Amino acid sequence: MPSLATWNINSVRLRLPIVLDFLSQYAPDVLCLQEIKCTNDQFPRKALADAGYRHQAVHGQKGYHGVAIVSKHPLDEIETRGFCDIPDSRHISARLDLGHGPLTVHNFYVPAGGDEPDPVINPKFRHKLDFLAEMQDWFDELIFDERQLICGDFNVAPHENDVWSHKQLLRVVSHTPVETEALNRLLARRNWVDLVRQHIPIEEKVYSWWSYRARDWEASDRGRRLDHIWATRDVAAKTRAAHILRPARGWSEKPSDHVPVLVEFA
Repeated sequence: MPSLATWNINSVRLRLPIVLDFLSQYAPDVLCLQEIKCTNDQFPRKALADAGYRHQAVHGQKGYHGVAIVSKHPLDEIETRGFCDIPDSRHISARLDLGHGPLTVHNFYVPAGGDEPDPVINPKFRHKLDFLAEMQDWFDELIFDERQLICGDFNVAPHENDVWSHKQLLRVVSHTPVETEALNRLLARRNWVDLVRQHIPIEEKVYSWWSYRARDWEASDRGRRLDHIWATRDVAAKTRAAHILRPARGWSEKPSDHVPVLVEFA
């Protein structure tokens, strides 16, 4: 059955072996990557094409950020969008068909926001809030009415069961009320469906990110669900399952701090 995955890989060239292992084991039709940390010409196109992902849309930059979509199916209408008048590579979109007609996939890497949750003294946090606000304004456009899917590292864990401790993280960037409220406004803007929570009950704690700072990430299990896949309701109705691939956090000696999130379509 068709499937789509999103993964903040934190350097695609450094972690290419585990990307190829993932593609071999899970074989998603589409993989959206964030933080590829390379320019377009440095992207490992041949290795991914040899793995069956000949169709590629890449929006990279030197050393930082960068997003890409690789697919078994043809991609067209490939576009990128800038945010906040800052020339970062944080968005790419493409249209494809997974068997239910044309679907536009938007891949986002939302700014992390730094350490201090105060937009007055922390420009990185201000940038994050401005980025989310600009996304909200963009979602008012009619192109987001149907046949749309957005995914990526949103750098916000919106629900109390998306973090290891709701109470202790209320003043920690990624789970502060101003961020979670902003993301929930986005979710409501076009009646997006959070596909992970459509298939995994909100009462269940689930995470997609564990800090590198933890000596033993699995034992401490202080995670956050920062990676998301949302869809318009017509697309959401055609999904049958969602998975957060927790074991990927330990797939190598130097894994990404994020794991893949995957949705399956009927």
